[in-house]
Amino acid sequence: MDRKEFEKVLNAAAQECGCRVVDIDFNDDDNIFDVTIERADSQAVSLDECEHVHRAVLTAFDRDIEDYALTVGSCGIDAASADELLSTIKD
Repeated sequence: MDRKEFEKVLNAAAQECGCRVVDIDFNDDDNIFDVTIERADSQAVSLDECEHVHRAVLTAFDRDIEDYALTVGSCGIDAASADELLSTIKD
């Protein structure tokens, strides 16, 4: 996966929902990407905003071709907690 294109998609999607990317943790060995966003107005980041950024990446990069895993969280919630929350909502 092209990192510059990945970051471009992330930043654009975050801006669309009033957020900004504050951290990207790349694990190149396993193609795992943990992204942290925060709101520009210092309000809490919503699950919908995390989902918006996540879906933008899914739309831009085919997971079957690129073979990656992605988690988007906020400064107030870490990636593992976000995954657990999403699993609970699905159930």
